[in-house]
Amino acid sequence: MKYLLMCCFDEKLWGELPETQRKNIMDEYQALERDLEKTGHYKAGAKLGPSSATTTVRFKNGKPAITDGPFAETKEQIGGYHLIECRNLDEAIAIAMRIPTLPAGGSIEVRPVEYLTMV
Repeated sequence: MKYLLMCCFDEKLWGELPETQRKNIMDEYQALERDLEKTGHYKAGAKLGPSSATTTVRFKNGKPAITDGPFAETKEQIGGYHLIECRNLDEAIAIAMRIPTLPAGGSIEVRPVEYLTMV
């Protein structure tokens, strides 16, 4: 089963962390990804640009409505993601607990990936 780990963090808080701490966190991310690749869990992942660079697309009154900025006002923004393959949710949660932004105040949303089958 595949799971998407969405890494959320307050961008303002991230910017306030000392540069050395941010560098250490990103180094820990790279080490975690290498380890997950070795164990066969890691499928894909990326660090996302800032939420200020977001464009949101939706329909309003049956017409496209394209706006600058994130979909919703929140204190935390999705800063990156990891697509992993695990036996079950418990294994996915165990991997999520290793995400290096957690101790610095981040959160991880663990969501199963569902695929549509083509008929």
